[in-house]
Amino acid sequence: MNSSSRAGQYIRQPGGYSAFIPAPLPPQPAIVFDAELQSLLINADRAIAVLDGARQTLPHADDFIAMSMCREAVLSCRIDGVESSVDHLVRREAGFAIGDESAEFDEAFNYLRAMREGDAAVVKRSVTTPLIQQLHQLLLDGMQEQQNNAGEFRQQQTWIGRPGCSIVEAMFVPAPPRHLNDLLRLLEGFLYDESLPVLIQVGLAHAQFETIHPFLSKNGRVGRLLISLLLSQKDALQSPVLTLSDYFREHRQAYYGHLQRVRETGDWEGWLKFFLNGIVLSSQYATETAISAVALRERHRRDIINEFGRVAANGLRVLERLYQRPFIRVQDLVDMSGLTFQASNNLMNKFIDQGILTEATGQARNRLFRYAAWIALFE
Repeated sequence: MNSSSRAGQYIRQPGGYSAFIPAPLPPQPAIVFDAELQSLLINADRAIAVLDGARQTLPHADDFIAMSMCREAVLSCRIDGVESSVDHLVRREAGFAIGDESAEFDEAFNYLRAMREGDAAVVKRSVTTPLIQQLHQLLLDGMQEQQNNAGEFRQQQTWIGRPGCSIVEAMFVPAPPRHLNDLLRLLEGFLYDESLPVLIQVGLAHAQFETIHPFLSKNGRVGRLLISLLLSQKDALQSPVLTLSDYFREHRQAYYGHLQRVRETGDWEGWLKFFLNGIVLSSQYATETAISAVALRERHRRDIINEFGRVAANGLRVLERLYQRPFIRVQDLVDMSGLTFQASNNLMNKFIDQGILTEATGQARNRLFRYAAWIALFE
């Protein structure tokens, strides 16, 4: 049985199920900007602008961006039930092996790589279908799934529903593979449309991508990556410091419910209100984190100046380095300062005494120290 909404049509397929073929964007009839949607759009634009301003005033802006990206990588993967931590990603980036590494940690690390490479790519070009395929390939790097479908659009019908359900019982069946190239070409074309506010355009594009569902796996992660990349590419936010996955994860049922209502009833406005509210809350959270980062730095600089005596200058140099790489060994202090190993060990003890660094391995030798307060801002 065929049925249609403003967002597209459910078309009966030979196998006895109905698949959803989305209509091109922008929606027709056009989005209705009622008072609530207008207010949310104004608030979202303002919240993003405040966040961007806060980021630009940070003394360690690049390090703040790097940690925010780690946070988004962890949270996006957690939506799919993959557990990792910011602590793990930062430690791995620093080159310190972790004994209990698992494939789940690899998935979060792949997301971080995809986010970084995508962010670098959109500086030079727009978000395109080949870039989307590249992101998917990075997400599957080293995974068992990689052998068959990394970066490739699906060649078979898939569906979404409770575990073990048949396609006839599915909650949602996306378009058959033969439609994918045309649907993605239309979506890519929509991304050049300048008739809508950027946040509205990005919200529509995310929902459309999730509805097209072009890959056999990791569609959610690619779609969440696209939000950050589109905001950056369209100059709505100068760097990917927005961790919207936290909002989607906290309101997971509402997130999936709004997407499904778009397909069933064409309720684009309901989805956009939900999306913009997430932009507001996530921007405010990131701004508060930026303010906390400045306060943390000033507090620890003051502690070092007041308590480290003649080695305060070396202590301040070490502190600045910790924002970039919040794991450190005594030998790193030797290399940085030119002090002897014993003097560097004494300096490390001052950091421990002030509660700035904590030992991370529990070992008596080859100890590794963590700038836990900095990591905790993003965990």
